[in-house]
Amino acid sequence: MLKSSSFWRTVWGGLRMCESKPHIFAPRACRTVQATSCVLVRPRVLACGDCSAATVATADMNRESFAAGERLVSPAYVRQGHEARRSHEHLIRLLLEKGKCPEDGWDESTLELFLHELAIMDSNNFLGNCGVGEREGRVASALVARRHYRFIHGIGRSGDISAVQPKAAGSSLLNKITNSLVLDIIKLAGVHTVSNCFVVPMATGMSLTLCFLTLRHKRPKAKYIIWPRIDQKSCFKSMITAGFEPVVIENVLEGDELRTDLKAVEAKVQELGPDYVLCVHSTTSCFAPRVPDRVEQLAVICANYDIPHIVNNAYGVQSSKCMHLIQQGARVGRIDAFVQSLDKNFMVPVGGAIIAGFNDSFIQEISKMYPGRASASPSLDVLITLLSLGSNGYKKLLKERKEMFSYLSNQLKKLSEAYNERLLHTPHNPISLAVTLKTLDEHREKAVTQLGSMLFTRQVSGARVVPLGSVQTVSGYAFRGFMSHTDNYPCAYLNAASAIGMKTQDVDLFIKRLDKCLKTIRKEQNRESDVSGIDSYDKTEDVDNEEMALKLDNVLLDTYQAAAS
Repeated sequence: MLKSSSFWRTVWGGLRMCESKPHIFAPRACRTVQATSCVLVRPRVLACGDCSAATVATADMNRESFAAGERLVSPAYVRQGHEARRSHEHLIRLLLEKGKCPEDGWDESTLELFLHELAIMDSNNFLGNCGVGEREGRVASALVARRHYRFIHGIGRSGDISAVQPKAAGSSLLNKITNSLVLDIIKLAGVHTVSNCFVVPMATGMSLTLCFLTLRHKRPKAKYIIWPRIDQKSCFKSMITAGFEPVVIENVLEGDELRTDLKAVEAKVQELGPDYVLCVHSTTSCFAPRVPDRVEQLAVICANYDIPHIVNNAYGVQSSKCMHLIQQGARVGRIDAFVQSLDKNFMVPVGGAIIAGFNDSFIQEISKMYPGRASASPSLDVLITLLSLGSNGYKKLLKERKEMFSYLSNQLKKLSEAYNERLLHTPHNPISLAVTLKTLDEHREKAVTQLGSMLFTRQVSGARVVPLGSVQTVSGYAFRGFMSHTDNYPCAYLNAASAIGMKTQDVDLFIKRLDKCLKTIRKEQNRESDVSGIDSYDKTEDVDNEEMALKLDNVLLDTYQAAAS
């Protein structure tokens, strides 16, 4: 448990202690004394009279309010209500003192009390506030204000996304507490030696770009980023956007798995020269049959050649395997930062990421690279979520995800065997699975993409069908076999993933719909074989409802392909 004074110095940052009485905390410029809640000030702590005319003991104010209530309602009832409120305040005080995610989740009334107490510490919510600047937290719509719990000022200042705003003490505290809770969860998930992190209101791709731009100042000669191939557009474009040339390292096929070619990585470092390599950009979470990079060995190579190492851990927080790879990589070699998505790991709306690392100063440099203030929405979303779940609730979700992975794997294996296909053997991928589509691909050229279209129109989201020979250009770079992470994978396949929040009914419904789609395609293939010698007029006689649905799927094929890309 952190000592109260040191913790408050860290959390409040831009708020200062009273110089004449160091045990007393007063807001900068002493303007927010009246707005500061009794919940967020330690009991019997006064705002110093030397600093402000409003020398009020908030604990005494609270007592006086309840005492006044006793003249209207039975004192016994009021005392009972007072004790009930104190139980909420106790949870909030523990959060502020420890800076860690509570073991058990909070109820909504405690959460809303906490958010309300924070919000009234921002200047836009001061009673009688007079704002004459260009950014005073004015909101035209009351609905918008309520949607954001009246946190209007955002987080950070123009020079640092982690800095405290003098006019937004509540938002600043929200930001600090959120970062502290997220750091606690990352440690709980398996990266025990992580030293610092912050929530950034950008998705994973732009957050990676921010890391690369920070490294630019440290390595002025660097032109290249070494990148073991993963066919996902945003992580590739993050390097292009930062102004660097990606050096694509093709994966090697080991059994069914696509794995990191370590010899090719090291050879490329030697060929280009370490000084001209900005970093190695590795990946943990990915679509099977690709598996997480050999992060430990890459970390050793980076340490040996003094090259930074940035890890794309987009949806890896939910996987103990992915987090273990990062922990081990930092232990045996070098990892400068790892980036993870908020929505994929914490089930919040899209638009936020966590940048974390093992060196405080480098993570602070990244936060200072962010230009201007930032939206507080991602921080608010993940704060509410983690306080609602508690650490026990989040651990339960992680456990359930592992169970769903095993269940999904077993169900896909049974179904694939029924259609003379097989579940690809990818034991190093803890999240994604792949099923071969050889029989579909052999019978008809468009059958594979047709299956994807059928699933999409039947409201199955997230499944990916990967045909052979697909070519796609991304930011001027042509990728053969795009989506398969290699130029020539041996077969077409279907992807499905067991991500956090998945339920048994999701798996069951997916298997049922996939089975129906495969039956329809198989029936169509058999009919084509049977009527190969009959003219087109006779063929139309046998068109049934399933064929009509098939034609509809073909019409919507382009829609599916656009969504999948």
